[in-house]
Amino acid sequence: MKLSKEYKFWFMPGSQDLYGDDCLREVAEHSAVIVENFNKSGVMPYEIVLKPTLIDSASIRKAMNDANMDDTCAGVITWMYTFSPAKSWILGLKELRKPLLHLHTQFYQDIPYDTIDMDYMNTNQSAHGDREFGHMVTRMGKNRKVIAGHWSDAETQKRIGEWMRTAVGVIESSHIRVVRVADNMRDVAVTEGDKVEAQLKFGWQIDAYNVTDIAEYVYQVKDSDAEELTDQYYRDYDILLEGRDEKEFREHVKEQARIEIGFENFLTELNYQAIVTHFGMLAGLKQLPGLAIQRLMEKGYGFGAEGDWKTAAMVRLMKLMTAGKEGAMGTSFMEDYTYSLVPGKDGILQAHMLEVCPSIASAKPAIKVCPLSMGNREDPARLVFTAKEEHGIATSLVDLGTRFRLIINDVNCLPLEKPMPKLPVASAFWRPEPNLITGAEAWILAGGAHHTAFTYDLTAEQLGDWADEMGIETVYINNDTTIRSLKNELRWNSVAYK
Repeated sequence: MKLSKEYKFWFMPGSQDLYGDDCLREVAEHSAVIVENFNKSGVMPYEIVLKPTLIDSASIRKAMNDANMDDTCAGVITWMYTFSPAKSWILGLKELRKPLLHLHTQFYQDIPYDTIDMDYMNTNQSAHGDREFGHMVTRMGKNRKVIAGHWSDAETQKRIGEWMRTAVGVIESSHIRVVRVADNMRDVAVTEGDKVEAQLKFGWQIDAYNVTDIAEYVYQVKDSDAEELTDQYYRDYDILLEGRDEKEFREHVKEQARIEIGFENFLTELNYQAIVTHFGMLAGLKQLPGLAIQRLMEKGYGFGAEGDWKTAAMVRLMKLMTAGKEGAMGTSFMEDYTYSLVPGKDGILQAHMLEVCPSIASAKPAIKVCPLSMGNREDPARLVFTAKEEHGIATSLVDLGTRFRLIINDVNCLPLEKPMPKLPVASAFWRPEPNLITGAEAWILAGGAHHTAFTYDLTAEQLGDWADEMGIETVYINNDTTIRSLKNELRWNSVAYK
């Protein structure tokens, strides 16, 4: 499944003709140097394309609409090299429908104290021009990202690269289509939500099918294809028979191969990028999809359990935002299960019945076949492993009835104190920031779900920027969180997001 597209970002310097042609030549030349260095930096995930210097309302409006119409353009980066009268930007900004980054920089890093004169001051006045531009964008109420710092600084470049991934998430959000196989788990509240409002806000299309519709695709899988994929499983993963008959074990694994092929054929043919299942609705399937779903997630599909389409879409979104990232450590659906409340050893054991993405595994996964008390089907095969020990982000998108809220918690995945030989599922153990007690209380006060979309490869800032672009509320839980401040924030948000 192809995740990464050949997106580009347009760099649009702003100026005006008050200072003459020599100044405009300098703006163009220096802008070219900046863009060239950005593209050679190795930290920009997508190419930046320099556009002509914008100096009047007509050229600005045309440039913004050209960006709108170009499917390869994922966002616009503006920089006011000199003073640029901001009223010239009104029409263009009103019509811009792509993510906007306002880069607040200047070409020269230092002040040339011995030679500075008024010509230098008039030309190199980003401190002036960017404030004029920024005022207008704020007055218009237009969302944008502001990054300040010298363009050659490694941290500035890193932040621009991270914003690019957010911008791609904004663009790709409208392309996410989720298939709901069966329905939400009965009487469960947090996995419900307004699917019409989700399409209005995020662009997500969420459609329901009977499980028998997708089971038909599983029946159609050729036995030879299932055998071939099973052989691949046996090459790629360790096999833990644990006393089971080898032939019987393989038949259980082969059934997951059949499910993986059938499900992927269904998703590809009907153009869906995320899927939800429900252990209580498995008509036509011999097993609850376990290994099959884990593999599909690793390929880039989103997943949510028990009908949780919001988490499925968020997992898909994160997969898109992290596509092609060097050194990526993984993204997965996850669920809070049980606590260690021992001081100094406190944390949350994360897992699910079967469906955790192997992209987050710390070592080579193994295949187990074990009974599952829920679902009333034969013993399903699944991949078992423990997650990497590293910092990550756990998110929960919840529907509060009047609005969506994205809850973002910084967490730290820790080593397990002991092996868990009787737990036949993939797992992680993490401690939420600022600590387990405050983190858990804050999560519950904010209305967070027991399902999360988890990643090692994005920051809270990136996901918060995406939520800002979507026009929804964001709640951060991190080392700065206190319960008193969180309660006040939730009160203020209830007014701001009516």
